[in-house]
Parts: sequence; structure tokens; C-alpha cells
Amino acid sequence: MRIENSFIPVSGVGETTERELWAQGSTDWDCFEASQVGPKTADNIESFIETARRRLDAGDAAYFDEVFPSSERWRLYENFRDEACFFDIETTGLNQEYNKVTTVSYHQAGETTTLVRGDDLTADTVQRAVDDASLLVSFNGIRFDQPFLETSFGIDVDCPHLDLMYPCKTLDLSGGLKTIEQEIGLERDRPDISGQDAVRLWKEHEAGVDGALDTLISYNREDAVNLKTLAETVTDRLHQQVFEQACQRAIE
Repeated sequence: MRIENSFIPVSGVGETTERELWAQGSTDWDCFEASQVGPKTADNIESFIETARRRLDAGDAAYFDEVFPSSERWRLYENFRDEACFFDIETTGLNQEYNKVTTVSYHQAGETTTLVRGDDLTADTVQRAVDDASLLVSFNGIRFDQPFLETSFGIDVDCPHLDLMYPCKTLDLSGGLKTIEQEIGLERDRPDISGQDAVRLWKEHEAGVDGALDTLISYNREDAVNLKTLAETVTDRLHQQVFEQACQRAIE
């Protein structure tokens, strides 16, 4: 589903009205018929479309992040997928006040980069990775990864952020990332490694255990890369559930 299919940011247009518009043939901005709604709502929609076209042409993901309800942020993905940055962090524990970030992996434009504590993991490298993205994609990153990075490195993650945990819940995909990956048929090279193992592996690396860091990096990178497949799956399913079903009513 693309942003151009959406009317829900408009004042006076809720979920029910938007689906009625789709069912009546206004499936995108080009197809909008003012006669399908009242004159005030029609004016609001036409004003939104005019502004939204300019913002979309400018690649302004932040505008749509602001005007869309947070529960509909997944709709940004199709338009900004090419500039999306899938990211995941590993830490020494769950408390951002005294635990440390050990690795951060970013997957963007088919390339995966891992930053490692004590090497290239710095405030500058993290900030640059965030600044290069139009859309951040994570799993539980709004509550965990993003604030952990901001606290640990004193940076400002000022970028639209699609946290896949929430649209997964909409689709009744519950549990942690690994559980959901199994449910959608996504396999891992090392399914035996967990977040707790990531803490252990870092401690072993600090103790000089050969191969511990390589295993940790591999695990972290796979987290980031798999987020892309999860995003594709989730947005496709929501497209079918939200948009296609409403459009089908027009045929029936």
C-alpha cells in the first residue's frame, strides 16, 4: 500500500470514511471524487492532496510520519523502502543508564554494516547512519533500541521510525522477533542464539575467547537483515487486510 492510497490523515476522515472512499472507487488521490463526501471534507481532502503531492515529490518522509496516525505508519514503507534503514542493537543488559551498547547493525540498500564497541561504534558513526535514512525500521526499537542509542551516545534520532512490533500485533503476530520469524517461515543460520547469548558472547569476547565476537556480529547482522523480510511480509498482509478487502466491496 502506498501513501497515495491514503486519506486518513485528513481532518474529518477516519478509518470508516477512508474505506468507504476506497469501496466507491477513490482508491488513490488521482481517483478522488469530491461528490463522495460532504463539501467541507472534500475541501480538506483536496487541500491535503495538494500539500501531500509536494511533500512526496520532495521525499519528505517526516511530513507523513507527522500527519499519519502512529498505527498507520506502516503505510510509509512502500514509498520509502529504498531509503529505509533496518537496524538492531546488542547490549550488555536492559538498563540504558548503566549497560552498554556492544554492536549496532544497519541494513540499507542491500548492504549491511556492523559497528562494534571499542572499534568504530561512536556517536558520530551512529548519527551518520541515522541521518542517511528516510525511514528507520526496527522491532521494539521505539521502546528499546532508539532510546538506548540516544542515552548511550547523546545523539538525537530524529527520523521517522517504523517499529514492526506494533503492526505485527495488528496481524496477531505476537511474541519476540525470533518467534514471529518462525511463524512467517523465516529461517536463521543460528536459531540457537538468543539475546541472552549476545550478552554472554560479548563477555567472552572481552575475556579473549576466540570467535565470540564473530558469532555476536553474525547474530546481530542477521537481526537487521531479517527485518527487511519481516517488513515486506507485514506490509503486504496489511495491504491485503486493510486496502484490498475494502476495494473488493466495490466489485461485489
